[in-house]
Amino acid sequence: MHISMNELKAALRRCFEATGYYVGNYEDAANMILWLEKHGLNGLAELKRAMPYIADDSDKPLSRVVYEDSTSAIIDSNGRSALNCIAASVDLAHAKALEVGIATVTVHNCHNRMFILKALTDCGRRGISVAAYWQNGNQTVTEHAAAINAGDRYPSYSEATTSLSTTPADKQTLTIVCSSRVNLTASLQSSKGNRLARYVSPQQVAENKAHSVEHGIEIEPELWDEINRIGAGVLVENSEQSQRGAGGR
Repeated sequence: MHISMNELKAALRRCFEATGYYVGNYEDAANMILWLEKHGLNGLAELKRAMPYIADDSDKPLSRVVYEDSTSAIIDSNGRSALNCIAASVDLAHAKALEVGIATVTVHNCHNRMFILKALTDCGRRGISVAAYWQNGNQTVTEHAAAINAGDRYPSYSEATTSLSTTPADKQTLTIVCSSRVNLTASLQSSKGNRLARYVSPQQVAENKAHSVEHGIEIEPELWDEINRIGAGVLVENSEQSQRGAGGR
């Protein structure tokens, strides 16, 4: 089924508000999903994988900085989704890069890391170059890299199946490199041992957006129903609050 971007954004905001995301966090989460989907990077497929777990994030500790110096930081996200924690990590890398020229932030115990692309894009448009790298999988490991140069409007993204193995420390880890002095590019096309490599250029990302704006977004009816089922909790709560308010006057 086809829906408009405005319809999807409103439904996602209600969905994440109903699952306990804070004000601002549920806006960020909706925007991250919508950004990926409208730029041809499968935001709804990523959301579908995350749906069984999004309600659990409200019960997990907040992300914390476990190490920090002038040029780097290590953050433990405590198993949270990137939907409600990764934007702050990119902001930290951005702030450090403004101060010292280049900075690295490593995020541990964070899943759905693909959603970082919206935060990377915002960073690049503020005039700071940034790249991110992460791995997925256990037996078959895929590498992922995304980057945007300072002042560009759109990032590049690449992924590849590898012959690598992972350690417990690699699992759900993301590395962010941010620089105010040099442009950063990231591509896995030439990495040794990679196969089935895919590269999405900034031009392709822009073209994907133009197509989505013109044609709308395709969504599985079952996923659309689930988003609205969860989001209905906000409508019920607001209705009950309104009734209590009316009764008190």
